[in-house]
Amino acid sequence: MTVLKLLSRTKLYWGLIAIFLIGVLGSPMSSKGNNIFLSYGNLLDVLRQVSTTGLIATGMTAVIITGGIDLSVGSLMAICSVVCAMLLTVPGVTPGVVLGVPTVALVALCLGFVVTRFIFQNLAKSRAGADLLREIKLDGIRGLVTPAVVGVVLCCLSLWFLLPQIEPKFGVLGVLLVAPCVGLLFGALNGFIIVAGRLQPFIVTLAMMVTALGIARLTAGQNNAVLPVYTGSNATADFEILRSLVFGIIPMPGLFFLGAILIYGAVLRFTPFGRYVYAIGGNEEAARLSGIAAGRVKIATYAVSGLLAGIAAVLYVAQYRQGKPDAGAGLELDAIAAVVIGGTSLMGGRGSLVGTFCGVLIFGLLSNILQLHNINSNLQLVLKGMIIIGTVLVQERNAGDLLAYLRLPGGQSAHKETAAAKRPSQETPSLNLGGNNK
Repeated sequence: MTVLKLLSRTKLYWGLIAIFLIGVLGSPMSSKGNNIFLSYGNLLDVLRQVSTTGLIATGMTAVIITGGIDLSVGSLMAICSVVCAMLLTVPGVTPGVVLGVPTVALVALCLGFVVTRFIFQNLAKSRAGADLLREIKLDGIRGLVTPAVVGVVLCCLSLWFLLPQIEPKFGVLGVLLVAPCVGLLFGALNGFIIVAGRLQPFIVTLAMMVTALGIARLTAGQNNAVLPVYTGSNATADFEILRSLVFGIIPMPGLFFLGAILIYGAVLRFTPFGRYVYAIGGNEEAARLSGIAAGRVKIATYAVSGLLAGIAAVLYVAQYRQGKPDAGAGLELDAIAAVVIGGTSLMGGRGSLVGTFCGVLIFGLLSNILQLHNINSNLQLVLKGMIIIGTVLVQERNAGDLLAYLRLPGGQSAHKETAAAKRPSQETPSLNLGGNNK
């Protein structure tokens, strides 16, 4: 492998290192002469601040790899933040309870049914030695009765856990169950409409973004633009744990973010589901013809995206001590930018959560550097936009085309190299079940 190829494959990591070095070398000094950027508190703040965007970007990555987009995650986070704050602070039957508790029961019922049926299906395939892509019909007991019983049991257990918390107000575990389930339900609804209606993800999620914002405002009430949450006062003191440092080292939101990256990254890399996600993004029609249930996989990716938005909402309420209908305004754009900076192609079929992790950190470190230098907030937006465009040009290897078009030095040779690199992609696309590239 040549040095240029090695640099090309690791350019994302070099970009992260470059941003970090710029922060170190250009950091202002404290009154004691210490580097503010390198201070432990500042780096912890960066991780804490990027965790909410990082959770949403984690779910967004799989959606984009399938060739879709999810513009509704910011509004879904807003709904979940309102539900979370209302459950924590208002006793009795409230709009948050009416929306949240039945949602958990429905999710538990469906999840129990689907997971049990999935287990029986795969056990039958392993015994028959059948190809994992081939559908195997189950008998009535294993295919319908047992999954339904498991779903009903899970539904009853969830209600048994949640109903006693309605009158005295919900605790930490209660809101960590309800809010993500609300996000999951809306996310799954996104996927179902896209698949069943054969509609563009952009249109469906845009409509859901507007709808979810309206539902969030109706749930909060016209007189409640902000629902304050004060731990130990109008909410349980245990909720403070979501703001704490785990073992005094890492902030709790950062732990959720890192856990989501590791778990979902392992799923995408090492499981058949992950291979199906890449295959659908590479060529959905070929994936469908090969036996992959493309519709189910896409619904699952949107459901997970909504689930992670719900978790992000709980952490948002813990960090900012409030829930509000516009809590996630613009957050979907930050998440998409982080995913694209991380090397995931908007055309689908290529990307990784390692790249998304680096993209989120690049975005967070850049914001921190600009804030440390007291750069005007409007100028920060301009600089971020320029960096996003430049990064995508490099990631997609189109910088040479731009230079050639502008007739700048180096543009012609770069244009030839880019054209040569793109030439193999003109061939007929084939199904890819095992890698990150098309």
